[in-house]
Amino acid sequence: MNGVYLGNTGSVEIERSSLNVPLASMLDADDVNVPAKRFSFDFVQGALISGDKVEIATQDPSQDLELIANHPFPDWEGYIHVDDAGGIRLFTTYEKGINGVKDEALELISPTISQGITVKNVIGPFRFVSQIQEYSLTTSRSNIDLTSIGDEFTKSYASGLITGQGTLTCFWDYQRELCQDDCPKSIELSHYFAELVIRTQLGSIFIGRFNIVLDPVTKQRVWWDAPICIVTNVAMSFVPTEPLRTRINFVISGPVRLRVGQPPAYLMMQDDSFLLQEDDERIGLEDDDD
Repeated sequence: MNGVYLGNTGSVEIERSSLNVPLASMLDADDVNVPAKRFSFDFVQGALISGDKVEIATQDPSQDLELIANHPFPDWEGYIHVDDAGGIRLFTTYEKGINGVKDEALELISPTISQGITVKNVIGPFRFVSQIQEYSLTTSRSNIDLTSIGDEFTKSYASGLITGQGTLTCFWDYQRELCQDDCPKSIELSHYFAELVIRTQLGSIFIGRFNIVLDPVTKQRVWWDAPICIVTNVAMSFVPTEPLRTRINFVISGPVRLRVGQPPAYLMMQDDSFLLQEDDERIGLEDDDD
């Protein structure tokens, strides 16, 4: 039995994901250029791109990370800018990471000894895809188009790992526009998919929720769960007098399930007094006086 849904009133949420394999390397004093606020280490080209939010940590958690000035901790989390030569600068915001201005980068220090480090993408909560026009999703393996994907994905299909495919059509914008108070706080921009398609390891996949019905009051919904989605192609259409549109093609690996109700809650410790929900609302923790 094949399932196909063509949506024009639903919505799509994605969670940034990866192959769950952090990059591991050695950081030497010669790898850090303190005056240029720039460092490098061995990683596959395309595994990291400008704007990524990453965690850099020592392989030995008992050692402090000797990289960022005035940061006596074993790890650091923030945004990066990767230049054409593979050099990396560190920043505190996404916008600064995209621009990569040297004066806005964090001050660095040279490590006193060679230090083993790991670098991994920071995975956040599900985010709605902004300005989506329509989407289609199919679980029919017999109809999957493999002409735009490489040998690696073709072999995965032959092994039964690719279980479906889909397309998204979005109005393209490079930044989130201001919206009303009821607009979701966590918005993912459509141009993220254009960045996603060039990645080779970290952040190369996403987890998708394809909503068919979503009640904004009760939060009850009907949706497809797609555990591993891999972007295979991104195209932009330019038509005079019309908005720019992006068409995203992707394949799905793993079981696609139809769900009803509410998705599992996402909770993250904000500090000692609050928990952060998936919708960015904070839950206060009451003190126990007993």
